[in-house]
Amino acid sequence: MAFNYDKYLRLEKMPTLWCWGCGDGVILKAFVRAVEKMGIPQDDICVVSGIGCSGRFSSYVDFNTVHTTHGRTVAYATGIKLACPTKHVICVAGDGDALAIGGNHTIHGCRRNIDITMIIINNFIYGLTNSQTSPTTPKGMWTVSQKSGNIDPTFDTCDLAIAAGASFVARESMLDPKKLEKIFIKAMEHKGFACLDILSNCHINLGRKNKMVSAMDNLKWIESITAPKKKYDAMTPEEQLNILPTGILKQDTEADEYCDMYAEVIKFHQGKRKAITQDDFAKKI
Repeated sequence: MAFNYDKYLRLEKMPTLWCWGCGDGVILKAFVRAVEKMGIPQDDICVVSGIGCSGRFSSYVDFNTVHTTHGRTVAYATGIKLACPTKHVICVAGDGDALAIGGNHTIHGCRRNIDITMIIINNFIYGLTNSQTSPTTPKGMWTVSQKSGNIDPTFDTCDLAIAAGASFVARESMLDPKKLEKIFIKAMEHKGFACLDILSNCHINLGRKNKMVSAMDNLKWIESITAPKKKYDAMTPEEQLNILPTGILKQDTEADEYCDMYAEVIKFHQGKRKAITQDDFAKKI
C-alpha cells in the first residue's frame, strides 16, 4: 500500500522552495513516515523551525507549527514543552541556526535534558544566505566569507551535544532514508533531549563552489566522510581523522528529564501555598 503523504503535508505550500536535489525533502519524508509508524496524532506534535533553508520545514508539514526567529528554536520549543509536557516537540534547525546564533540555546537545551527532539540539518554552510562559513564548514573549503578557504576550526555537533549533557545523541545522513526513519523513531521515543546531527547536501552553495558540480558529487563526498559507529570504533586514530561516526552515539535512559523535575517544583510550591493558607486560617480562628 502506497504511503499517503497528503495527510501530513500542507499541499497548498507545494512545490517546496528547496533547490532540486536538496536533501531537506528526503529528511522531511523520512520524518513524516516515522510519525506514521509511531501512530502519533498530528495534534500531539509541534514542529518548531528557525531561519534558513531548514526553516521552511514547519511550513510544509501539517502539524502544530511555529516558525521562529533565527537561532531561537530551542528557546521557543522549551516554552512550548513546559506548557504542554504531553506533546511531542520537534525542533528543526540548520547548522548555522543551531550552532552559531543559536548555539547558546542548543547547549542549554542539552544541559536541561528537556524532552525535545532536535533535528539539526547539517549541510556545512549557510545555504539560504548564499554560502557564508558555518560552524561545521570543513577547513579549507571556499565560502563567500572566506574566499581563500575556511580557516575556522569546526564543531563536531555530536561531541558538543554529548559534552553539554543531551541524553540521546545520534548522527545519520540523508543518504539512507530508512535509517533516518529509524533514528527519528528512536529519538522521539526517548525521554529527554535528543540531538540528531543529520548530514545533508547543499550542492548549489557548497558543492558547486568546492569542485562538487552535481548533487551526486556532494552526496559521494558525504559518504566519504562518514562511517557507521562500529566501523569507526575499529579504525586507528589516524583513520578516524576527518571521519564522522554515524548511528546512536549516546543513549542515557536514566537521566532526569526537565519537565518531570519542573512538575515536582510545582507540586512542592502548591503544597507550600496550601500549608500557608491553612496556618493563616488557624491564626484567624
